[in-house]
Amino acid sequence: MSSEPPRQRLPFEPATNRKKTPKKPPEPQANAALESDSADKQPKANKTGKQAQSIPEAVSKRMISRIAVFCGIPTIMGISTFFISYLVVSNGLFDLPNTAVLLVSMGCFGLGVLGLSYGVLSASWDEEISGSTLGWEEFNTNFGRMREAWRAAKPKS
Repeated sequence: MSSEPPRQRLPFEPATNRKKTPKKPPEPQANAALESDSADKQPKANKTGKQAQSIPEAVSKRMISRIAVFCGIPTIMGISTFFISYLVVSNGLFDLPNTAVLLVSMGCFGLGVLGLSYGVLSASWDEEISGSTLGWEEFNTNFGRMREAWRAAKPKS
């Protein structure tokens, strides 16, 4: 029904959504000994499975650097608002209402929170592609992926 081409799966994206399996009651000791022997003979795919689903280091570093810029700058501005307003008021340059200082600092901290989310979503999630400087195209792509995951996880009524 949708005219969009099917999107490619990311290397660290799970192939399917796994449902939680109900917990089994504990089994007697005899069965546990047999299972431990058979578990030793099987290859341990647990680590490779988790590593395959983890975020690659290049993508992680890209996300961290974008978070530092898009979240760090507004947060530093929010903190510096208090110092600058103190200097303005203490030197008698002009009178600042407390609510103005509060609203400006809250606005900067709010931008920092938005920058945190934008930093993660604007990074290219592909290891080989670094993405653009501001990351608007990557943000649209990654936000679309996130919306798809939300819709897929939404219970069907």
